[in-house]
Amino acid sequence: MTDTPVAAEVTTRESWNPLAQSAFRFCFVYLGLWCLLLTYIPFALLGLLGRWVRKYVSPWDMSLTDPVTGWVGRTFFGVDAVQHDDSGAGDQAAVWVLVLCLLVVAVIATAVWTAFDRRTAHPRLLAWFLLFLRLCLGGMMLSFGFAKLIPTQMPGPTLAQLLEPYGDLSPASVLWLQIGSSYPYEMALGAVEVVAGLLLFLPRTAVLGAAVSLASMAQVLLTNLTFDIPEKVLASHLLLISVVLLAPYLRRLTDVFVRQRGCAPLTQPALFADRRRNRIALWIQVALGLWVALGCGYDRWVVWQDQYGPASPKSELYGIWDVREFTLDGQSVPPLTTDRNRWQRLVFDDPQVATYQRMNGELVPARADFLPNGQLELTDGENTGGRTPFATLSTERPTPNQLLLRGKLNDHPVTITLQRVDPNSFTLRNRGFHWVQDYPYFR
Repeated sequence: MTDTPVAAEVTTRESWNPLAQSAFRFCFVYLGLWCLLLTYIPFALLGLLGRWVRKYVSPWDMSLTDPVTGWVGRTFFGVDAVQHDDSGAGDQAAVWVLVLCLLVVAVIATAVWTAFDRRTAHPRLLAWFLLFLRLCLGGMMLSFGFAKLIPTQMPGPTLAQLLEPYGDLSPASVLWLQIGSSYPYEMALGAVEVVAGLLLFLPRTAVLGAAVSLASMAQVLLTNLTFDIPEKVLASHLLLISVVLLAPYLRRLTDVFVRQRGCAPLTQPALFADRRRNRIALWIQVALGLWVALGCGYDRWVVWQDQYGPASPKSELYGIWDVREFTLDGQSVPPLTTDRNRWQRLVFDDPQVATYQRMNGELVPARADFLPNGQLELTDGENTGGRTPFATLSTERPTPNQLLLRGKLNDHPVTITLQRVDPNSFTLRNRGFHWVQDYPYFR
């Protein structure tokens, strides 16, 4: 990579106006700290090492900042703003308090920097800072992009979710299931993010990558805001990074797209003064991009195979089972919607997960343990925590589509006869695609 006239203009300009100078110093401190302290950003750059490191450190770990955010939260807001380790949400109180702390630090640092540093420009520091932001943004775009390109971020509806009334779904669930119901659409969204990420790792295409990232993150932020997805902080910051990466080229982009004028090449600022070092830096960036892409792709492929793909493990009794007969304490229980004891359906999906549906439509998750003697134990919740099973049942399969359960339910003898439901009987699964439709189908 050589210094072109544009690169020289960006990196060797003798002075910046005071507003540009303050904006750079603020962004350098704020975005630099944000990218480093929110560990899932540097974690994305680990590539193939990510799966190994994840065994010891969570990519969402905030233990380093918890003491600070916890104290600030308790002192100024009356909340204990520490990370909830059992949550992957990015909009936790701890994250918002961290953002506030970084804003305060950045404002103070910018004021002190301006007071003691009389230089009117930081061309070389700008070059390295833009590189740092490009790598962070590129890593995140590849991470989230492969999670959609190999559709694991938004999986299709589970068997139990097929039974959920639409009105009972949260806005976030509506969005998740809507995208997950169409793998081609989800993969297309992921492909855009993957392309943007790859473009960011190549200096020649970095501006295009930032522009694609800007459009993609604007769409992501809009859906996060309107469907209440708990990743508003992350999406807004990735959008901000895209804007910062495009800021040095705003005048030239305006000339091309608005004023219809020609402009000089949109070259990245040179990192070094000689060509050889710049060339080495270029190939390091390309290699890092391929390394991150390989790691993200491999990680998502493993998740697809283990959890969501056709070959992923399924329950021994996989399927939706309609209850035909329900006998409790030797008495046949009629299918009344007011009955709290009778079941309407029983669903088996993942190997150790079951869901039973009460007569009023309520879906109750349970842990399912299949014992070597052919018995099935159902325990409240997905994590038993040493709880006693509420049901111990023997399983019989007279035919592949029939199931007979006998045993104890809440210490009462029970016999349940069930019939398997074809999952493809649901319109969401069997409607398919149609080029020609004389009438819209919104059933």
